[in-house]
Amino acid sequence: MSNDIREQLIEFVKKSPYYALHLDESTDIAGQAQLLTYVRYLRDKAIEEDVLFCRPLQLHTTGEAIFNVLNIFILENGLAWDRCVGLCTDGAQAMTGRERGLAARVQQVAPLVKWTHCMVHREALAAKKMPVLFDSVLNQSVKMINLIKSRPLNSRLFGVLCQEMGSGHEQLLLHTEVRWLSRGRVLQRLYELREGVKWFFTEIKSDLARHLDDTMWLASLSYLVDIFDRLNGLNLSLQGRGTHILLLADKVHAFTQKLDLWHGRISRGNCDMFPSLADFITDAGTSHDFSSLFQSASEHLSAIRKQFATYFKEDYRSFAWVRDPFVCTANELSIDMQEQLIELKSDSRLKELFNSCPLSSFWAGLMQEYPELCDVALKILLPFASTYLCEAGFSKMTALKTKYRNRAQIEDDLRLCLSNIEPRIGDLCKAKQAQVSH
Repeated sequence: MSNDIREQLIEFVKKSPYYALHLDESTDIAGQAQLLTYVRYLRDKAIEEDVLFCRPLQLHTTGEAIFNVLNIFILENGLAWDRCVGLCTDGAQAMTGRERGLAARVQQVAPLVKWTHCMVHREALAAKKMPVLFDSVLNQSVKMINLIKSRPLNSRLFGVLCQEMGSGHEQLLLHTEVRWLSRGRVLQRLYELREGVKWFFTEIKSDLARHLDDTMWLASLSYLVDIFDRLNGLNLSLQGRGTHILLLADKVHAFTQKLDLWHGRISRGNCDMFPSLADFITDAGTSHDFSSLFQSASEHLSAIRKQFATYFKEDYRSFAWVRDPFVCTANELSIDMQEQLIELKSDSRLKELFNSCPLSSFWAGLMQEYPELCDVALKILLPFASTYLCEAGFSKMTALKTKYRNRAQIEDDLRLCLSNIEPRIGDLCKAKQAQVSH
């Protein structure tokens, strides 16, 4: 069945005028580097996306090694590099190297390719750096969690304590840098269980208990809970299937405007946009001065804003007509394309269609009527904007390839798990000879 799905997919991609790729590599339970690749293509006036292949990298995970595996698959299956218009990866050196990185090697054989740095990874990188005060609070929080979670006895005792206190949770969460949402969830749980954690550390005479009696430390923790909750919300909005660069760019732009708003308000001593911090300050009363915290928070928000400007430099305002061709002009287009856009705007039938279907499907359905406009629009909408699908695929790979199946070649199994294409069961049955009776 897996081979039938792959054959169908290859035929669909061959018939598409363009296709785009996104890929990532990860190490499985057996220590084998696996290259997972997805493809996006046009089919039946809609943009489809599916897993293209999963192949092991035998020796190195360099850009050249990844390109060789990718190139062999493309050539073996008769796909044309000159119809590839997009490549999305993370920002690792193997992907982005100027001469021998994967993006550079692909652009040598596919001149239409535009490389996209995964927007989810960029968001995570932009939010990573923090002022010394908040970085110290985060590190101390991780130490608290590790002291409880890394020792089974401590973990059991803490769970019993939380039960006796009637807490909503009974365990803390471990922090890991490789999980996008880890910091926010870890700090949220610690903040919710702070009374139990303080009691536990006091009982075992740990020096960490003093932080949980420090009003400024707890206020800083409450701010981190709120800002990471906001960042996690953005991160989740950038994930999912069927996204494109214009949609995600709008979400990032909206978030940067919120950062400017929050920076202005926190600079004036107003923190009502951060509910945990606002509630903590209200409970603490007027006897405490939080001006230094507001100053640090203001600096943090300003630094995040600058980091977002560094990682998200692209300006997609010139493609506003792709987002909504009925309200935007496009003076940068050729005169022929501007005339086509005027004709499109004047078609009330198309306006109804625009309001009732996804943006990518709208443009894909107009290829014959407005070929030049659609050519430009689809080269913007077709490429992947994030490597979310690969990350989700690796989660499936972890479930399929366990320590008890660590020698399994999982490409076929993974394709059956991840593909949207239905196998042609009837044709497969016809190709088999039935067992005749004696």
